[in-house]
Amino acid sequence: VQLVESGGGLVQAGGSLRLSCAASGDIFSISVMSWYRQAPGKQRELVANITTGGNTNYGDSVKGRFTIFRGDPKNMVWLQMNSMTPEDTAVYYCHALRFRIDYWGQGTQVTVSS
Repeated sequence: VQLVESGGGLVQAGGSLRLSCAASGDIFSISVMSWYRQAPGKQRELVANITTGGNTNYGDSVKGRFTIFRGDPKNMVWLQMNSMTPEDTAVYYCHALRFRIDYWGQGTQVTVSS
């Protein structure tokens, strides 16, 4: 499984961004797709995930502001980020879980200016 993120960039506080993740390879056995982020000097943290059944889970800091969704084509997952704050500044990583094996994208930088 290969994951490629896109959509990162610079946004002002209060603004929005949408990240995309394209999965390729044996995507039919992926059970969960997630977005994680890592800010400088901090541990990588879960932002949101979504199962093949459509169940979602969010980190406390993004609830009500971010939305994860999947759709056609089936190999895509998106993260819609609204009402962004400087604390959302981080490298965002797409993650896939397949047969208990973790797959990661290369990451995309998101910077929120105050």
